Amino acid sequence: MHSNSRHSDHRHHGGDREVRVWIFAEKDEELLLQSHRRPGHWDASAVAASISDYESSLQAARRLVQSELGINLPTDAFELVSSSPLKQPQGGESENVLNNDVYLVTTLEPIPLQAFTLQVKKGPGSVKYMTYNEYKNLVGQNDPAYVQPPDIASEYAKLFAILTKRYQEDRDRCSTLHKQLQRYAPVSLTAQLSGLSDGDKEALGFIIKAAKAIDEIFFHQVLDTNALLRDWLQGRAAGDDASQLDHLKWDYYVINKSPWSSLDENEAFLTTKDSAIKLATAATKPVEGWKGLEYRVALSSNKPPGANFYPLDMSKKEFESWKSRLPESQQKEAQGFFTVIRRQSETNPDLYIVPYSQQYDSSLTKAAEFLHKAGDLATTPSLKKLLHTKADAFLSNDYYESDIAWMDLDSKIDVTIGPYETYEDSLFGYKATFESFIGIRDDEATGRIKMFGENMLKLEQNLPMDDQYKSTNVNVSPIRVIQLIYNSGDVDGPQIAAFNLPNDERIVNDRGTSMVMIKNIQEAKFEKILKPIADICINNEQKELVDFDSFFTHITCHECIHGIGPHTITLPDGSTSTVRQELQEFHTVLEEAKADIVGLWALRFFISQGLLPKSMLETMYVSFLATCFRSVRYGLQDAHGKGQAVQFNWLFEKQAIVLHSDDETFSVDFTKVEEAVESLSKEILTIQAKGNKQGAIALLQKYGQITKPLQLGLDKLEKIQVSVDIALSFPIADETLKN
Repeated sequence: MHSNSRHSDHRHHGGDREVRVWIFAEKDEELLLQSHRRPGHWDASAVAASISDYESSLQAARRLVQSELGINLPTDAFELVSSSPLKQPQGGESENVLNNDVYLVTTLEPIPLQAFTLQVKKGPGSVKYMTYNEYKNLVGQNDPAYVQPPDIASEYAKLFAILTKRYQEDRDRCSTLHKQLQRYAPVSLTAQLSGLSDGDKEALGFIIKAAKAIDEIFFHQVLDTNALLRDWLQGRAAGDDASQLDHLKWDYYVINKSPWSSLDENEAFLTTKDSAIKLATAATKPVEGWKGLEYRVALSSNKPPGANFYPLDMSKKEFESWKSRLPESQQKEAQGFFTVIRRQSETNPDLYIVPYSQQYDSSLTKAAEFLHKAGDLATTPSLKKLLHTKADAFLSNDYYESDIAWMDLDSKIDVTIGPYETYEDSLFGYKATFESFIGIRDDEATGRIKMFGENMLKLEQNLPMDDQYKSTNVNVSPIRVIQLIYNSGDVDGPQIAAFNLPNDERIVNDRGTSMVMIKNIQEAKFEKILKPIADICINNEQKELVDFDSFFTHITCHECIHGIGPHTITLPDGSTSTVRQELQEFHTVLEEAKADIVGLWALRFFISQGLLPKSMLETMYVSFLATCFRSVRYGLQDAHGKGQAVQFNWLFEKQAIVLHSDDETFSVDFTKVEEAVESLSKEILTIQAKGNKQGAIALLQKYGQITKPLQLGLDKLEKIQVSVDIALSFPIADETLKN
């Protein structure tokens, strides 16, 4: 329906945006129709009108539903199902472009006609319900009472397709979810606690409790209604009448921690149909015998690029325009790691900054209490300091001192907890998600790889890039090897095998970084994933060269490389910036590609320096080739997956990777691989050093694709159903909490 409000007077002007809302009742699969153009001409678009300059798309949708139908729906009832340009004819003029935002509201039952408050000129006979299949058929038959203008026909077709797919047979979904779950090999992680003091053992329980509190924050960071969805799905799966589909949905949600599948380019495996039900008694005027409007909490089929760090309907352009008007200090806060951006109110769409300590106050207060208790019990001085400073950071929003304490940690219990990685913020790459990794240090393995951290400056000085971009201020990076016993927060989907932190450029410049290698995860991935991949994808002459030492050592170098190379950079105009700020949403992908390929270059460098055995010269390259197929299976929306696609395709183009047509396997050409690795390393490092966003885009567009050779290998793995990653359980943590 097209509104006659004052906001519609200019809705065809250049650059305008239009909003439409469909209202669907699940019970009999009916759409709300409204007669608005002329008597007897019915339209399923309950509202269609222009968005004014001073309101957001979502605010316009709510306003128009209220003004047209007299329904005051909560914001979480509106599911954005499409946002696309829409051409409008201007009489004899050329076509003009509107941005068309389409929302879907799903109620359980039809809203009683008496509950509407309609505009006087329309009257009660101007609304009715009709099954969407019947309406679709009438539109398809060009019924003059229902046919839609040609400029929005594609929108209606898309909505019909969504509803058809959403309400298909459940058995189809059971089969799909079962296959998705099978891609994760179950792994139970354990470690020896015998070396812990009694105080540290008692502290461990409180540390794990703090990690559980952190987990709650991550659910909210991904999606505003994510925790509600989690509790709804868990309750359905635990019910006496739970179906097989209820169990499958819950099991797969536990792995992904959201309605989007990490291994399927973040395609939604849950829809609004699966979401929680809420009652909005104040949404309409009361009707005798009717308890009120019940609706499904909206779930978008597209994962929001800004997660829940920014308003759902905020554009990059709006953010940049708002930020440019802020004082310099507030501009830094706006794009800082530890703040979210919100709108002032439902009636005032202006943006403002909220620190994490305020946004997540309840969970952070609880986590801080547990960490202080653990700090009081811990007997290791560095562990005590870390726990107390991290607890203080949760409440102050200043993480500098606690991150320094984390780098200085020298304890049998290894704790990483707080906001670190920015992968979820694919809009800008600014905002950090909360995560935790609790492990027991492996002293023997830690001692063996100490060499890598001690040679960081030598690596920096020899990086394959122009000397003008190299830093002379590189610190020794501590490396710790742990056996993981619990993780939480941003650990959805494929599991992290190592990490290099912190990401705060101030600390990187002052102290460098510290690395944590998770050995029991790496062992599990090698046995359950990499070895089967090698058996299928690597040529017979080279598959025996895939070994764990090369796999583990390359991951170590990968993390080392995160700590060197360009971070704080000088731009052509002489100003100082960071790679993250200049590359924005492309930073994480390029940084992962850099760590991989320069890490492979670093292995060759260490061999040339006599720091690694020459026997790795071949094993490291072939193990890396097998790893390419492992990581690309995460999908191109994953920073590691897309980064590996870039590397594979570059090396294949340089003929360093060879496809054998007779058996469709791959091998490494040892005469060409060294030069190919060095050339890609230089390309990426130089893009970062110059803060060249356009260069990053060009590289990723050309090489960050699933090419025919890559697809060939992926198809072979799909046929054999090799696991893509691992799903973890933590018996030690479960037992610790129980006791």
